[in-house]
Amino acid sequence: MTSPRLVATAWTSAGNVSPMDVPATSPVPITERVAAVADAGFVGLGLIADDLAVIRESIGFTALRDLIAHAGLAHTEIELIERWWIPRGQPGNSYAVRDLLFEAADVLQPAFIKIGSEPGPPTTHPEALVEPLRELAEQAAAHGTRIAIETMPFSIIDTMPFGAELIRAAGHPAVGLLIDAWHVFRAGTSLAEIAAAVRPEMIFGVELDDAAGHVVGTLFEDTVNNRLLCGAGEFDLTGLIAELRVLGFDGPWGVEILSNSFRTLPVRDGLKLAAESAFSVLGPG
Repeated sequence: MTSPRLVATAWTSAGNVSPMDVPATSPVPITERVAAVADAGFVGLGLIADDLAVIRESIGFTALRDLIAHAGLAHTEIELIERWWIPRGQPGNSYAVRDLLFEAADVLQPAFIKIGSEPGPPTTHPEALVEPLRELAEQAAAHGTRIAIETMPFSIIDTMPFGAELIRAAGHPAVGLLIDAWHVFRAGTSLAEIAAAVRPEMIFGVELDDAAGHVVGTLFEDTVNNRLLCGAGEFDLTGLIAELRVLGFDGPWGVEILSNSFRTLPVRDGLKLAAESAFSVLGPG
């Protein structure tokens, strides 16, 4: 038996910065960050657009690619495109982020680019999202990567079954799901619903994390400030992992910990705790 492979998703290695910050650039130098991820036993890492913008203007994407490779990391993922259905030039469009991430993808060749949607109640017109999603997937494929939808219970694409429905409608192999335990359980999605809605080929990535049995503040505040290490909360992580393994997912498993207390830890300490907690719920590979 081998140990499961883990990915330090963007916020897990970002240090003392929050998604509520603008910009949300990590204060940790990228050389230190990559080394800490590798030393903690992860096989890959994630980076957000704000980090990539700084890296492009400093060491550049080619140097970042080489840094990642020299550290022995084999998996990269980047994020996050929102409002991807709004045409270029129209108010609220996110093409500046899209262009940046595709530029990075040309060099880094990430396993996928994560996309979200926007805050709000579930959309009443999902059909309007299908063609833009298909076009985004085609663009990603042209840049040698894929698109992974992260459904979020406080957004217009709120549940994993809804995300799976959009993926089926788009009908493109370069678009799939990013399954985050927090978003699954806070949306009230059951393991039976996962089994019914998700086809194995849809699962591009999984992120593990935990939380208390009750929401503290708004859903967004809870996800940003109150996540717990795997096994320290009330989520049925072992059940989720078992269901995903039945569906054929075998990693690498992302670990995404965000909280007021976690981000104040020294990055190396936080990464080691995150990895240990994930191994504790994953068991042998």
